[in-house]
Amino acid sequence: MAAVQGGLADTNEEKDIKTEPSSDGFGNNNANDGRVLSTSPGSSASAGINKSATGAPEDQQTLLAVLQFLRKNKLTESVEILRREAGLPEDSPELKGSDSSGAGSGGAAGSGDKEGGDASSLLSRVTISSSANLATTVTSSVTAAGEDQPDVNVVLSAYNQQGDPPLYQVYYSGLKKFIESVLDCHRAELSQLFYPLFVHMYLELVYNNHESEAKAFFEKFSGDQECYYEDDLRVLSSLSKREHMRGNETLMDFRTSKFVLRISRDSYQLLKRHLQERQNNQIWNIIQEHLYIDIFDGMPRSKGQIDAMSGSLAGEGKREANKAKVYYGLLKEPEIELPLDDEDEEAENEEGKPKKKKPKKDSMGSKSKKQDPNAPSQTRIPLPELKDSDKLDKIMYMKEATKRIRLGPDNLPSICFYSFLNAYQGLTAVDFTDDSSLIAGGFADSTVRVWSVTPKKLRKVKSAADLNLIDKESDDVLERIMDEKTASESKILYGHSGPVYGISFSPDRNYLLSSSEDGTVRLWSLQTFTCLVGYKGHNYPVWDTHFSPHGYYFVSGGHDRVARLWATDHYQPLRMFSGHLADVTCTRFHPNSNYVATGSSDRTIRLWDVLNGNCVRIFTGHKGPIHALAFSPNGKFLASGATDGRVLLWDIGHGLMIGELKGHTDTIYSLRFSRDGEILASGSMDNTVRLWDAMKAFDDLETDDFTAATGHVHLQDNSQELLLGTYMSKSTPVIHLHFTRRNLLLATGAYNP
Repeated sequence: MAAVQGGLADTNEEKDIKTEPSSDGFGNNNANDGRVLSTSPGSSASAGINKSATGAPEDQQTLLAVLQFLRKNKLTESVEILRREAGLPEDSPELKGSDSSGAGSGGAAGSGDKEGGDASSLLSRVTISSSANLATTVTSSVTAAGEDQPDVNVVLSAYNQQGDPPLYQVYYSGLKKFIESVLDCHRAELSQLFYPLFVHMYLELVYNNHESEAKAFFEKFSGDQECYYEDDLRVLSSLSKREHMRGNETLMDFRTSKFVLRISRDSYQLLKRHLQERQNNQIWNIIQEHLYIDIFDGMPRSKGQIDAMSGSLAGEGKREANKAKVYYGLLKEPEIELPLDDEDEEAENEEGKPKKKKPKKDSMGSKSKKQDPNAPSQTRIPLPELKDSDKLDKIMYMKEATKRIRLGPDNLPSICFYSFLNAYQGLTAVDFTDDSSLIAGGFADSTVRVWSVTPKKLRKVKSAADLNLIDKESDDVLERIMDEKTASESKILYGHSGPVYGISFSPDRNYLLSSSEDGTVRLWSLQTFTCLVGYKGHNYPVWDTHFSPHGYYFVSGGHDRVARLWATDHYQPLRMFSGHLADVTCTRFHPNSNYVATGSSDRTIRLWDVLNGNCVRIFTGHKGPIHALAFSPNGKFLASGATDGRVLLWDIGHGLMIGELKGHTDTIYSLRFSRDGEILASGSMDNTVRLWDAMKAFDDLETDDFTAATGHVHLQDNSQELLLGTYMSKSTPVIHLHFTRRNLLLATGAYNP
């Protein structure tokens, strides 16, 4: 793959991309515009100097300046590469001259410089139209490691140099006219340039106090942008003065992150040729500074394929970002033997059918003993050991699994809807325990409420004085420690000082997590119904939190754009997942607990490795903030839902979008796969639950598509074929879904009269 970072150059073609020295009348001083365009990421020095032009004095000067800079930074390997590329022999007097001038003693031999030849004066001669200094034109690898994020002034200074303001419309119109005139197959790809160029040209005009020109530019071209950028353009239109730009989050996003465009090599060549012929340096500079062009070999993509992947704040995800190995397989289930026999005795007492049950459980056990080849090792991350109570619960789960209903297109699940009536406190979050015995709700009045949905009432543990009187050796000690006087159908937990936006039960049903606008995540005991810990790390509202399927770990995400990984026994986060450009709105653990998925208002989904904190997948395609995520039970696929009303399906192993489910008319707030992964349920603010044929969606995939170097697949528009049913509530938005262990679907929401 050849990729372009900050410039219109790829590794095969840098040699002919140097702009000719000119004063082009566009307001740019290009008297010595011999910029070295950066090569693809990973190359250690720019080799983009035209061999045939090195004889000219100004080109010679540029070459020597770059060589001196590299030597000064002890990049000897880069010096050798550049020397070979420029065709200079090792004993060249120019190189010796650059050595001596690098030491500050001699002039640059052969350059004809009469005004002093030390490195600093020579470097100062290399004119660069954009604000980037020579260090950024070599490559990012020259930059000092560990450099801090740029502050606002540094960020904004990129807009200091600009062309003639009235000509901005001419530049943009010229490019637009060119793109509209090319063949249809290239037009769709090159049209991706319109939005990022429009944004940066507008911001340059605003920063340099050309308000009237900026307003005229915005009014003329804002209507040409894709409809899914409407919200961004609304924010942009409010930035009409230079003062508005300081501290503005949207501007910082645009400025500090390169907008990623994925373009075929043929389309890229057309664009490069056009910009060279027209010497349109204003647009060239913006492409160098603010865009990352990801070039692929093959047929150009269609408008539909591009639209499916576009829409995020920073363009598409780089293909390189999705090539890391992901261990998406499930961990081997622990072998449970002794408690299994005990449980069988109980089953024999109760039902008198031990022989019939035992082989079923054995088959379950043998099935789980096979190690998935795509699974991480058991010890890749430390997981908590199973307690006796966990083993008993596993046995119960196996028993339930033998009675599970096998779902499919001809056998849809029953749906039980829990409506919260008179929820004047404002229901904001809901969760069920895995065994479906408890339901918890987070409310806008800062309370958390827990209900029992079985006849068994909620009871607190007795006081310390009463516990001392209990015979600890008795068989029913777990029952004796509970205080019958406190039995009730629901409990209210007080502690937060703001609306509760996220809620999650631990797998063993002993704990409950809640996250709030007050910036904290609280851990509640479901034995005492009191708060055990308040985790403070977020500085702003925490929108979501989720327990690991194995317990102990949990993840949280909020307005500070960072997701944090915690352990229940640590008051500081273990990992901080930083990379999103806007709020982290939802979080979800992978079934093997080794990965965390986060959805964001920047319209991207990221998959993070718990072991090292690295981002291993970036998925783009949603046109609005993401509010729902769900992993398939086998760990291979991810479903996401957003305010755009679309459900997108992703293949985690290959890092590709593999399906799009359209039908909802409002924000999707919850997604769940059935226990065996055959059915995907989606709940939305449009008051409906929809069921989709997940097996068909995944089975219809052509595996040949995954090997395509283009990094995209052709999506079928088959939503209606995959839609198995739509179920409407009277007037209740669906904010949470849950499949029981027997595949009954539970749905919840607050009735909205």
